[in-house]
Amino acid sequence: MSEPVSYLFRYDEEQILKDIREYVSATYRSHYTATEPGNYKDIQTIDLMAVKDLASAFCQANILKYGSRYGSKDGKNKKDLMKVIHYAMLLLHFDDHYKTPTTEPYNR
Repeated sequence: MSEPVSYLFRYDEEQILKDIREYVSATYRSHYTATEPGNYKDIQTIDLMAVKDLASAFCQANILKYGSRYGSKDGKNKKDLMKVIHYAMLLLHFDDHYKTPTTEPYNR
């Protein structure tokens, strides 16, 4: 993946992309992932939703949740918008906009 050409951006997009990359990366190191050894070490709620074919609806609901509370709960909370973007990215994945074939049942 090539780096964005900053002169094409006008509205802080380069910094926003950097911030969202850092935010999403941090979610995989957060308290929502298990650290103890075992069969379910790397399972997140979204993984369980995907198994039950609920991931798309879950993502859409969270986009609405965090989008509608922006400006209300904790003011104009940047983290709410980061969550909206992250759930939109996940929705792109779960609705097969970036489908890549795999032979493994779980590919990370």
